[in-house]
This record gives sequence, structure tokens and C-alpha cells, in this order.
Amino acid sequence: MLPNPSILTMIGAFVLLLGPLVVLHELGHYLVGRLFGVRADAFSVGFGKELAGFTDRRGTRWKLSLLPLGGYVQFAGDMNPASVPDPANLEQPEPGTFQAARLWQRALIVLAGPVMNLLVAVAIFASFNMIYGKPLAEPLIGEVAAGSAAQAAGVRPGDRVVAIDGASITRWDEIAPRIALYPGRTIRLDLQRAGATLAIDAKVADVVERDRFGNETHRGLLGIGPADFRYVPVGPVEAAGLGVRQSFAVMGVMVTGLKQIVVGDRSVSELGGPIKIAKFSGEQLALGWPEFVGFAALISINLAFINLLPIPALDGGHLAFYAAEAVRRKPLGVRSQEWAFRTGLALVLALMLFVTLNDLAGLPIFGR
Repeated sequence: MLPNPSILTMIGAFVLLLGPLVVLHELGHYLVGRLFGVRADAFSVGFGKELAGFTDRRGTRWKLSLLPLGGYVQFAGDMNPASVPDPANLEQPEPGTFQAARLWQRALIVLAGPVMNLLVAVAIFASFNMIYGKPLAEPLIGEVAAGSAAQAAGVRPGDRVVAIDGASITRWDEIAPRIALYPGRTIRLDLQRAGATLAIDAKVADVVERDRFGNETHRGLLGIGPADFRYVPVGPVEAAGLGVRQSFAVMGVMVTGLKQIVVGDRSVSELGGPIKIAKFSGEQLALGWPEFVGFAALISINLAFINLLPIPALDGGHLAFYAAEAVRRKPLGVRSQEWAFRTGLALVLALMLFVTLNDLAGLPIFGR
């Protein structure tokens, strides 16, 4: 087991990880806003009191703020960093303000932040695919571990996995997500064996795995291995396409995991906040730059996913307002938006407090 990184290493890794991702996220908003002629009053990395900054020739205040837990672009016509519109600018929006942009333009400006985070992840995965090649293996079972869930269910080497719970399987890498996320669950395996098709019910084992730093993870395990697994070189176009597929696969895992937490299939202790991200950042940096950059891709997808949730004060909440505006053919009332933003902000702050307490409860000083 490797020793845990120092607190200073964790803090440095956290800043090195989150800083660029936040800047790129907000840069997505800013650049698309500029494309549509919307002025930006402020571009901030962090929240709260300004620590340092400058004003460019366009009047945008670029600043570094006290709390490094995010950032924002405040466009002209916004009342505050949460992008609550200034009521005085709603009736007849001044040209160049956010509210003067067309509905589809405002939607694209808001969507640009999460899309930028997804593009970052795609670029990282595509780079890895170019460097290491793509994993290639047919869903043909080459080995079945002794005493495993697969052996208990009657799975044999040479079986080909055709489907899992009715979902078609054509590649080996499609198997793991349908197993690892469902520890203790009984699944149906459709197999081809000696030219015949058969269905087998298998109860996925619930395994607790520990990494090199002692972090525990519950995952499902069937106990099978591929007959032939190798990496093959890919060109830039295929590498990018694989990067897109891998990014959306990771987001799919996040959606499934969140759903399982909501319905009680997983513990809320698996939710992580800034402290846990800092801890994992330091650990991944200690393992090497490839591991750290790969972790950055996961966090970038996480930022995109969280920001797309339909919660007022997040990008997804704004998009929900614009969807309502498109249906109603007019914006929601000022008071309705204000109360929605307040409620959403309270929800976000409550969630941040919860995950931070969750992180603290998992530290060794509390006996875990």
C-alpha cells in the first residue's frame, strides 16, 4: 500500500486539476457569448472576494477570487454572478446584454460550458487512444475464475456473450459496465455455446476492492476473462470517435450511480465533494501524469454532468427556463425566476455542505 500524499500535495493537485477545468468551462460560455455579441462584465475563477485581476479593453474584469470551488462569467444585463437577470433590463433589453440575445443564442451560450468540459474529456481520451491504441476483444470468454459467480452459474470457457439482461453485446468492453455497477444483482446472460443459444441466470458477486492507497470500492464481479485481448493502433479520426464514445459511457455510469443512490441501492457515502476530489487528485498525481490526466477527464465529465442537472443556478436550470420560454413564447416572470434561483442556490449549497461533511466523515481521523 502506498502512503497517502501530503496535504500540500493534495491542495496543489486539486488546484492544478480544478483550475484549468473551471477556466475552460467558463471560457466556453465567454467565447460563445462574444460570438453572439454579448458583453461580459466579469470573468472570475473562484467565488467571493477578488484577490487579483485586471480589466481588458472591452470592459471585462478578469479576476481570481477567494473560494476556488468554481467560477462564473457575468454577462452584461445580469444582476449577479448567478446570472439572475436585471429586472430593469427585461422589458427592453439593451443591445449587447445577455437578455437581448435570441433564445437559441442564450441557450447555446449556457450550453457551451458543459460542452467545453465534454470536449476536454474527449480530447484526453482521444490522446490516450492515439498513444496506447484501442482495446480490442470479442465477447468470447477465455477463462472462468474458480469459485466465481460465473462458475457457479455454469458459464464455461469458449462461451460467447450475446446479451446481458436483453441488451445486445458485441464487444468485450460492453460487459463490464453491466456487471460492475450491479453487485449482488441476478442478471441474465444469453450465451452461444457450440452453435446453440442458452440463457443463464447469474448472481453478480459483491466485491470490495482496495486500491494502492487503501480506498475501498464496492463493485460487481462475474469472474470471467476474454479469450483474446489486445491493443491496436488507431488514427486521429477513430481515436476522436472512441473518445466521444468513452466520454458518454462514463456519463452513463454517473447517471446510473446517481440513480442507485437515490433509490437506495448504493450508499450516499459514495458521493464525494471537494475534499475527496483533492484527496484523489493527490493520489493520482502521485501515481504519475497519465493517471492524473485520466482522472482530470473523469472530473471534467462530472462537471459537465452536474452543470446539466435542471437545477436553477446551474446551467441546466437556465436551459430549463429557456425550454419553458420556448413553450410559453415568453419568459417566466421576474419573481418566479428570482425564487427559483434562490431555491436552486439553497439546494446547491445544501448539497455542497452535505458532500463536504460526507468527505470529512470518511477521513482517517474519524476512524474510517
